[in-house]
Amino acid sequence: MAFPVDLRRCQALGLAGTAFLALGGETAGALPAAEFLAPESGRAVLGLVGVYFGVVLLIAAWALLGTVVRGPEPPTPRSLLLVLALWAAPLLLAPPLFSRDVYSYLAQGAMVDAHIDVYAYGPARLGGPLADEVAPVWQQTTTPYGPVFLAVASALSALTRGEIPAGLLGMRLVALLGVALMAAALPRLARHSGADPAAALWLGALNPLVLLHLVAGAHNDAIMLGLLGVGLVAARGRWHIVGVVLITLAALVKAPAALGLLAVVALRGRGRGRRGTARATVTTLVTAAATTVAATAVAGTGYGWIAALRTPVSPHNWSPTSVLGRATGAVLQNLGSGLAPLAMPAWHAAGLVATVCLLLFIWLRLRPHPVYALGLSLAAVAVFGPAIRPWYALWGLFLIAAAAPTGSTRGRVAAVSAVLALAVLPSGAPADVEQVVLAVSGGVLALVVLCQAHQAAQPNAPVLERTA
Repeated sequence: MAFPVDLRRCQALGLAGTAFLALGGETAGALPAAEFLAPESGRAVLGLVGVYFGVVLLIAAWALLGTVVRGPEPPTPRSLLLVLALWAAPLLLAPPLFSRDVYSYLAQGAMVDAHIDVYAYGPARLGGPLADEVAPVWQQTTTPYGPVFLAVASALSALTRGEIPAGLLGMRLVALLGVALMAAALPRLARHSGADPAAALWLGALNPLVLLHLVAGAHNDAIMLGLLGVGLVAARGRWHIVGVVLITLAALVKAPAALGLLAVVALRGRGRGRRGTARATVTTLVTAAATTVAATAVAGTGYGWIAALRTPVSPHNWSPTSVLGRATGAVLQNLGSGLAPLAMPAWHAAGLVATVCLLLFIWLRLRPHPVYALGLSLAAVAVFGPAIRPWYALWGLFLIAAAAPTGSTRGRVAAVSAVLALAVLPSGAPADVEQVVLAVSGGVLALVVLCQAHQAAQPNAPVLERTA
């Protein structure tokens, strides 16, 4: 007989996981250069093992919570929101984890504040201690982010006066605001789609990827998804214009959110015939255009973000099209072909064509279910795009959690989430063999602890008798 699983056990186990994450990140996270430890140092080794010990505990707590959500007495959405707050609390003051992107955000905000064109220059143009924290591969790279996010980053730079600790905390608070908006939107979208609100919160907000990358990593995907979620909630009701404005603002953080406008048209035009759909389309496009012009004028960054959407990706990116491009290029080079340099662009173009075809298929097939169609569309953009990161999976996962028609779909998405949660080192740097071994060791240690706890909780567990 298995030990009983209840909400309190899940809370405690997940809290232990994020606490280990925060502690391990103090020596193994994406630390400022002045605090960086060599990967082979004893403290960094302990930190790396501790982080993956915490990740596995968090994944286990989340999986157990899923059994509670599917059980005969599932917790209320309010109870799950309290669990989310509890699990996120240790990460609030932790160093950045799993990526150094937050330093790029701060540098770009400081550039806007200093009236340097972030669409023409990389952070190296800024110079100084803040620019030095940006990963070398992005030092000369222009930003792909829209004017809304840059306005937030610029305001934060002015508020914190370029101080790195204050800036990191500010960016994390912005990300937490995004997660809060996501959590507020999920139950409402789920009810509208005929799904279970508790299951939607479990998969879409309590997901380890949310805690690891949106909270601990402070990625701007959080505010994009939060605005997208509340925009969809507004658009499905009487607040069509407000919904379009919010979704456009989300797209002016990161461009993929613009697909949300398709869902708005589908929601608004449902049951109104071709004329109603045409009217909804025109209203949506005009409102989106006006919002874009107003937001760009307020931010003062200009329209360079349109050309910046072609910002190059990391040469070692593991997106399917990039992997195939590198492999094809290597084969052609070995054959002595002059076509080798064209392999990567050709595969990226093929990925774009595949994405367009998938989007057409999804919307023709699932137009009566626009939130679910949008989730699948964003997933397709992430998978077949030229660049992919574990947190990109949240683009589609967030809405699939709210609108997936079957539990089996959620189960497959949950399995992918658990795998991706283990995919990146806490420093955000590429892994070498020794670091992989240490990460696996932390995970195995957590599994051993969980097995021992499970056995100790068995009602028939053997008790050692004292002997004289």
